Amino acid sequence: MRSVPLLRSAAVLLLGALVLTGCGDSDDSKDDKTQGTPAATGTSAGSGPDSKAFPATVDSGGAKVTIASAPKKIVSLAPSATEMLFAIGAGGQVTAVDDQSNFPASAPKTKLSGFKPNIEAITNYTPDLVVVSDDIDGLVASLGKLKIPVVLTPAAKTFDDSYAQLTTLGTATGHAKQAGEVAAKMKSDIAAVVAATPKPARQLSYFHELDNTLYTSTSKTFLGQVYAQFGLKNIADEADKAGTGYPQLSAEYLVQANPDLVFLADTKCCGQNADEVGKRPGWDRVTAVRKGGVVALDDDIASRWGPRVVDLVRAVSEAVTKAGATQG
Repeated sequence: MRSVPLLRSAAVLLLGALVLTGCGDSDDSKDDKTQGTPAATGTSAGSGPDSKAFPATVDSGGAKVTIASAPKKIVSLAPSATEMLFAIGAGGQVTAVDDQSNFPASAPKTKLSGFKPNIEAITNYTPDLVVVSDDIDGLVASLGKLKIPVVLTPAAKTFDDSYAQLTTLGTATGHAKQAGEVAAKMKSDIAAVVAATPKPARQLSYFHELDNTLYTSTSKTFLGQVYAQFGLKNIADEADKAGTGYPQLSAEYLVQANPDLVFLADTKCCGQNADEVGKRPGWDRVTAVRKGGVVALDDDIASRWGPRVVDLVRAVSEAVTKAGATQG
């Protein structure tokens, strides 16, 4: 479950809701290694890596990292990367994932933390590759001293960033072909959904809620790119005076902006839904509330940039189609 304090901190750090999401315990002092073995059920681990593709050099947050041989004991401390690794068929090489990586169910979830990484806890799994979304507390340098390669997969800002990370992880794990296929399917699926969505008679406005204190994301974020596919207007753009991409709105600002759609990405963390939103002071005047335009999203899917972003695109498409049909 995503905690509101962590979310606020991430927003301030420009990582927003896209860095640490999901459910789990953040205590990583002494992990139970029995939790770090690949599950026997769930998503398929895929075929073995292409050992002939090594050594392989990949981009890691702007730096080049060379991986000598196909990794066999990968530790992923980033939920989006975890989903990507399993999607491209590298799940069988993953030994441990962080406490926020709750998908797929077969991922070997542990108490490791990507937000407060513990070097000793990580090395207890004797990894030959570590994947993280951010270099926190000099993690990359610390693991480098131990000759453990690290691949950085920063929060994506565009769809192309997501596709590029799939390519990077595919090369790093010996699954380049599969990674290319996953990226291609994502592109085609997203394009098909957008093309099939009826265009509203007038431009619709929206608010994407990260938590119930009204933190949100603007058009310049990855989430903003998702909504931009449908020509939606983000009411938060004008409120982002600091240019963080993740401003906090006031209730007064939101009610006055009167969005046609409200997307709730805090259904798990904060128990929000259309009924709860409708009880907020003044919100009964908001078009989204009056016309059934409050959309409950899956927190995890709405805060990650892996293959399941297609599901988010579909959810937005359904909402746009419904709102367009009730315009007037």
